[in-house]
Amino acid sequence: HCQAHVEKALNAIDGVEAVTWLDDSLDVTVPLQMQDTATVETYYKDNCALFTVTVEDAKRLEAVAAIQDLIGEDNALAGTAVSTAVATNSTVTEVAKIAAIAVVYVLFILILTTDSWVEPLLVLAGLGAAILINNGTNLMFGTISFVTNAAGSILQLAVSLDYSVFLIHRFAECRAARPDASAEDCMVEALCKSTGSILSSGLTTVIGFLALVLMQFQIGPDLGLALAKGVVLSLVTVFTFMPALTLVCYPWMDKTHHKPLLPGFDKFGRFVSRIMLPAALALAVIMVPSYLASNNNEYYYGAAHMFGTNTRLGADTAAIEETFGKSDTWVVLVPEGDTATQAELSDALHAIPEVTGILSYVDNAGASIPPEFVPPDTLKLLVSGGYTRMVLTVNADTEGDAAFALVEKVRATVQQYYPDAYDLAGQGVSTYDLVDTITADMVKVNLLAIGAVFLILLLMKRQLLLPVILVLSIETAIWINLAIPYFRGRHVFYIAYLIISTIQLGATVDYAILFSDRYQEFRETLDKKQAIAATVSTVTTSVITTGSALAVVGFLMGAISTNQLLGQLGNFLGVGGLVSLAIVLLALPGYLYLADPGSIEAVFRAPHDCFDYLCDARLKEHELRIRTAARGEAGYGLHEEELQRFPLSPAAISERFPSLSGALLTILQQVSDSIESLAKNFPGNNEKI
Repeated sequence: HCQAHVEKALNAIDGVEAVTWLDDSLDVTVPLQMQDTATVETYYKDNCALFTVTVEDAKRLEAVAAIQDLIGEDNALAGTAVSTAVATNSTVTEVAKIAAIAVVYVLFILILTTDSWVEPLLVLAGLGAAILINNGTNLMFGTISFVTNAAGSILQLAVSLDYSVFLIHRFAECRAARPDASAEDCMVEALCKSTGSILSSGLTTVIGFLALVLMQFQIGPDLGLALAKGVVLSLVTVFTFMPALTLVCYPWMDKTHHKPLLPGFDKFGRFVSRIMLPAALALAVIMVPSYLASNNNEYYYGAAHMFGTNTRLGADTAAIEETFGKSDTWVVLVPEGDTATQAELSDALHAIPEVTGILSYVDNAGASIPPEFVPPDTLKLLVSGGYTRMVLTVNADTEGDAAFALVEKVRATVQQYYPDAYDLAGQGVSTYDLVDTITADMVKVNLLAIGAVFLILLLMKRQLLLPVILVLSIETAIWINLAIPYFRGRHVFYIAYLIISTIQLGATVDYAILFSDRYQEFRETLDKKQAIAATVSTVTTSVITTGSALAVVGFLMGAISTNQLLGQLGNFLGVGGLVSLAIVLLALPGYLYLADPGSIEAVFRAPHDCFDYLCDARLKEHELRIRTAARGEAGYGLHEEELQRFPLSPAAISERFPSLSGALLTILQQVSDSIESLAKNFPGNNEKI
């Protein structure tokens, strides 16, 4: 009587479509000891009753909450609908907590890495505007997944932070180098110098996220479109809103200027210049093992392991499995009518050992009973819309080799009686199909992301070897990140594996782009080793700011999220951010050093670069003369030693640009000499010249 009361109460809940229990398979008025033991223990065992409840998708959250209230804290509730409802509800509070801590940390790291108390607020204001606009424009999609809702804003914060940081740091450098120039001119110069790095970084990140759109598994397009849109909006904000905001607030930046809170990284730069070649060699040694290990992980494909036993849902799932064993419910839809064939199919399915019970028209009403004699409430659960439903209870997990073998066996059995005229659904069946779908997605998404990022870098850099070095460095960081679970013997959620592969590439290739851009700038005036040290010293503050923010956001997701999929994705972000940071600062310098100058200074770039070099040397020479004559001193940090970095002899130029022919070098020097002659003869028009 108690079970009948619970079944009636469950059926009365709004959103519950059907409730299945023992009385749907057997006559419970007959003593249970006299009935089939296997069927009885599928629904009733050790004084515990197991109900299977079907709920409407549109009312899932409300129905699950009502069922939980009905059964109370002493009973257990589990299933796919419960997992989705719990994940949806829990992420709301967890994301708010993660976001609050992340913002505090970003503010803290910005205070440490800037020299103005106002500057961190400007960065957060610009980034906050982009995040709010992105969240608001998500309405265009109609609905988004709880994963996108949970991770979207946090990921946008982590991956877009560097754009504003790069711009403001450039602005500060330009003002320091040109103290007499107006703030507007310095901002224009900062935009000109930083646009290449920011645009390259932003476009590669957008492409990485857009690659997720090609996934057949719909969480990919859902997350990819929202994140790509967020990065585009962040770029628009950096190039429009941030310059205006900075120009309005720079007087406050000057008034709140303070001494740097972090020490300079000159010593670190010199240290890296000494260990960069061993670091590059070490990375080359572990590259192949990391790749192999990252591709041999054990995976979870479905949602069965999304919540651990330390959560209410995980504990409830374990309690149910302890009493009734691992079980799943599958549904077979076949054309209605022809009850003889249905009866044969039912007998064949009953012969499969893992099938512990079948609820169907032929099993419950009987193949010889006309539909008119079956109660309407029972009939609508079994026959509807031209199809007959057969509900199978199977003794199997929702994924794994045994579960997937059972899916193939059931499909083959049904295929014999209804060739290509049936449907089979269930959590285990969905997971089986998901394996094929997302495994194919992985190759497609990764290749597109890598290829697109490489193509963008090729077009932006106009060099072949440099994009290879940058992409391979970050890909190695991804392989190391994903190899860690393999060596620790941990399972990986395949969705997390697929998403992190594209997100880490798009989010951290920015560091490599910034490093290579600055290195090429320093190579105009410094030799290779000095350029490496100067680059490390200059970019460390920027990449530590953004890299540590990505790592902290990731580790916060891992620590706070009760959803193990989001938690693992967060830990991947944290570890991946740190590994990418280490490779960019320690190993990438070695590869750039080894590749310079012959390959990086590509043949078709050499004439352009050589001419810029010659003109820059002339400009520095005239600048020094003018300042010396005006002030009677070298002035503003420009000394005679700087001219020594611009050797203008044919031998020095040939050594710097080995791909140039002698004839072309002569022409370039003649043009440069002509410009110098014009400058001397027409001193009033130097700026125009």
